[in-house]
Amino acid sequence: MIVTVIGLGHFGAKTATRLFEKGAEVIAIDNDDELVERLKDRVTHAVCLDVTDERAVRSTNISDVDVAIVAIGDNVEMSIMAVAMLRKLGVGKIIARATNNLHDHVLKEVGASEIIRVEEEMGEIIASKIIAPHVLQRYNFAAGYSIVELKLGKKFAGKTLVESQIRQNFSLNIVALQKRVPYITEDGKSAFKVEINDSPLPMDVIESDDIVVLVGSEANFDRLFSVLEEK
Repeated sequence: MIVTVIGLGHFGAKTATRLFEKGAEVIAIDNDDELVERLKDRVTHAVCLDVTDERAVRSTNISDVDVAIVAIGDNVEMSIMAVAMLRKLGVGKIIARATNNLHDHVLKEVGASEIIRVEEEMGEIIASKIIAPHVLQRYNFAAGYSIVELKLGKKFAGKTLVESQIRQNFSLNIVALQKRVPYITEDGKSAFKVEINDSPLPMDVIESDDIVVLVGSEANFDRLFSVLEEK
């Protein structure tokens, strides 16, 4: 997969380097020489250019990328122009960062395929950590729906998936169980290894230290969190 990231501030730089680490071919673009220099050894190509200069942008073969991410956050006009330029040059999928509702609306009007609201999403993550401290990871994959990794703790410990009635009571599906399994090392010491059951069966037992992966709606997760908070 070929991805271009335009705007190499904190958000753009982190996105570009993580994509590269995960195996994507990444073209990182900014008009700031210092930011480009900082990233040149951590992506496939780092290019310093003005994204409003059509000839310069064409020189990067931008039309060949699978996804373009416009990560510009501090210059609304520049981010809008970048999205318009990418659409003009035939980029199929454009993910753009918006800082407010008007910015969001205009980006969609000029051709953004998907909008990221970084500040709102971070606020949601922080709020979730405070309200539901038992949640280890939370991934939003569609509007109003999440995949959540959590520990169900003592309230569900020792119950099978059927006995837990999580699906019946909360309309949430358990898609995986991660267990710490004790074993003896070659030198005779006690240790633990992690085993992931990605096809749990109805009679599999939930232990208090298990990490459970569930999928479902935010509203249903909130109902489960309320039960877990009860003493």
